[in-house]
Amino acid sequence: MRIYLDNCCFNRPFDSQTNIRVKLETDAKLYVQSLIKIKKIELAWSYILDFENAANPFFERKSTIEKWKHLSIIDIVENDVVLSRANDFAQLGIKAKDALHVACAMETGCEYFLTTDYFLQKRLQNNSDIKILNPIEFIKIIEEL
Repeated sequence: MRIYLDNCCFNRPFDSQTNIRVKLETDAKLYVQSLIKIKKIELAWSYILDFENAANPFFERKSTIEKWKHLSIIDIVENDVVLSRANDFAQLGIKAKDALHVACAMETGCEYFLTTDYFLQKRLQNNSDIKILNPIEFIKIIEEL
């Protein structure tokens, strides 16, 4: 099983944990990462993750997230297919960077795209090419497998 975590998902543990939903998403995301470490789940990476993470003004966050690149099994660079798919998503009202993330996940053959961005999740909930979930929903799925 191959997954892609977008930048907001990688940053979730650094958000204020006073909201129960944020705390649960953090715990679920950390559990997913533990499965990546023991190779039960494959992680895909992309140039847009590098780009967004490089702009992170917080060194601790940036360096922590950057380490996950080394655990990924594939790292996709910009190409015509990614740009074309991203453009299609942008026409649905999705922000350019989010569209690039989803397009990269699809191009790397991911079955699941994990995000804590509810707008993105809602916009793409009916996408048949990749399942867009928050980490809690993903945990429910893998627990059933």
